[in-house]
Amino acid sequence: MKVTALLTGRGGNTLVDKNVLPVHGRPLLYYPAMAAKGVNNVDDFYVSSDCEKILHAASDLGYKKIVRPKELSTPDAKHIDVIKHALEQLLKENIEPDILVVLMANSGTIKTEWIELAINSIKENPSISAVVPVFNDQDHHPYRAKKLDKNGLLQPFFNFKSMNVSTNRQELESCYFLCHNFWVLNLDISYYASGGQKPWTFLGDKIKPIIVEESFDVHTLDDLKRTEKWLTLNEIVE
Repeated sequence: MKVTALLTGRGGNTLVDKNVLPVHGRPLLYYPAMAAKGVNNVDDFYVSSDCEKILHAASDLGYKKIVRPKELSTPDAKHIDVIKHALEQLLKENIEPDILVVLMANSGTIKTEWIELAINSIKENPSISAVVPVFNDQDHHPYRAKKLDKNGLLQPFFNFKSMNVSTNRQELESCYFLCHNFWVLNLDISYYASGGQKPWTFLGDKIKPIIVEESFDVHTLDDLKRTEKWLTLNEIVE
């Protein structure tokens, strides 16, 4: 199965140039980019962005440039459209991957072995539509969520009339959240298929998790410092 890595990131963020801000002396995007570079069975490496700084930094790491159009570079642009544009550009170069590794340029909390495990999981079981890292978070369990009614008062987010829900988080069914550092797609039965799980329908309907203790993306300067600590703790940098 042909494997392609696609690093994604846009300019114009609230934290200016966050994807190329220094983390342990290297641009933030260095860490997802090199995590994928460390995997033996990735055939091609591409970067999709509207930002020349991102494109240049990734190019220095061996990623071929895909210049993203303005309409896919807005805060409300969707990843599924970015993936579509990238795959169309790859097809022009006669590259048709079976597996696409989508990397987020604003997350340094990523390991080569996670990506390798995800790719191998699909190769060993082609019925899997995607593999994604997840973390358990009972504190933010959806059963504990509230919404506002028309009077501005809090109401349960779900209809619990037919069920009992404990206030004890430990008694709730285990709850997992996507990490948003990378996704590995088995394209034929994820992106190219229909009926995937909402809201990330391009992941398909048979999604295998890699359960990790922690992963996060960068939105603030404090997140950069937190990333540095994570990289040191996980011995990715000294």
